[in-house]
Amino acid sequence: MDSFVFYIGSYTKTISPEIVGKGEGIYTVELNNKTGELKLLHVESTVNPSYLVVDKHNKFLYCNTEVASKEAPKVKAYRIKNDFSLDLCNELPINGGFPCHIEKVEDHILVSCYETGNLLQFSLDESGRLSECVTNHKHSGSSSNKERQEAPHVHQVAIRPKTKEIYACDLGTDTLNAYVFDNGHLKPKTELDVNVTKGGGPRHMVFTKNGKFAYVVNELTGGVSILELRDGKLQHIDTINSLPSNYKGIPSASAIRIHPNDSYLYVGNRKTDTITIFKINDEQLQLIGHTYTGGKELREFNITPNGKWLIACHQDSHDTIVYLIEKDGTLTQKFATKVMKTPVCVAFLN
Repeated sequence: MDSFVFYIGSYTKTISPEIVGKGEGIYTVELNNKTGELKLLHVESTVNPSYLVVDKHNKFLYCNTEVASKEAPKVKAYRIKNDFSLDLCNELPINGGFPCHIEKVEDHILVSCYETGNLLQFSLDESGRLSECVTNHKHSGSSSNKERQEAPHVHQVAIRPKTKEIYACDLGTDTLNAYVFDNGHLKPKTELDVNVTKGGGPRHMVFTKNGKFAYVVNELTGGVSILELRDGKLQHIDTINSLPSNYKGIPSASAIRIHPNDSYLYVGNRKTDTITIFKINDEQLQLIGHTYTGGKELREFNITPNGKWLIACHQDSHDTIVYLIEKDGTLTQKFATKVMKTPVCVAFLN
C-alpha cells in the first residue's frame, strides 16, 4: 500500500483557558506509506469535532461536537465519499456536556460526556444514519482529587475483545464502569466494575487482542494501571509511572495506544510532551524510553493499521508529527507539519 487516508479532529473554538481552538473542523489527510509525508486533501467545517470514529466498512464517519451542555452539543454522521471527503447525513442532540469520546459498537454509537458524567447510546438505522438516543446512563460518585474528581467525568469507552463487555473510564470516580448489551440496550454490569488507584483519574483504556490484559492511562498521575482477566473478571494488578523520572510538575497524561502486534505500549503525557514506550510482557511493562516530541500539549496520537507509523497531534503548537516505528518499538521522526490547526484526534480508515 502506497498511502493511508485518515481523519484529524480539531478544536475550532475556545471552550476553556486550556483549550483555545483554532482548527477548521475535520481534516482528511493522506499519509505516504514510504516517506511518512502528509498531504491535506479536504476540510469539513464543524464545531469542535474532538473525537472521530470510522465504521469498519469505511462508509461512515461519526463525531461529537465538544461544547458545554448549555451550547447544545451534537453527534453527527457523515458519509465518506469516493474522494474521502465527507457529506453530512444527519445529526442528533447530545443530552450532556463536553462530549469527549465517541465509539461505534455494531449498530450503536456510544458518546462519553466529561462535564455531565454520563454515557449515551445512539442507535443507527440500516443506512448508517443516526436514529435515536436509546439509553442515557448517569454516573455517580467522586474521588480524592477535590479539584478534578468532585463528580463523575466519563472520558472514554473501550470494548473488551471477543466479548460484548464495554468499559467506561470515569476520571471523576477512579472507576471503570462495565456495561453489556441486552436486547439492543446498553445496561450496567456492576459486578464487572473495576476500581483503579485512588486519585489516578482513568482517561483512556486499551486491550490486548485476546482481551486478557488491559492498560489504563491515568490523567491525574501519569500512572498506567495494568489489569488482568482472572476468574472471569478484570482485576487491577499494578500501576506504574509513565512520566520521565526528572519531571516534577503536575501530571497530565493524555493518550494510550497499543501496537497492532501487541508487543509495545505507547503513553502520551502533556506538559512533558513525551511519548513513553513500554515493551509488553503480559502483566509486566518494561520501560524502553521516552520520546520528547518537541511540540506543546501532546493531546493524542494513533498508530497506522500496518504498525509502521505513529502520528502525534499537539493541541497548542499545531504540530502533527509522523514517527517511523522501529523494530524495537522506538520512534524516529520522519515528518512534521503545522497545516492542521489545534489537532486532537487521529482516526484511520480500516
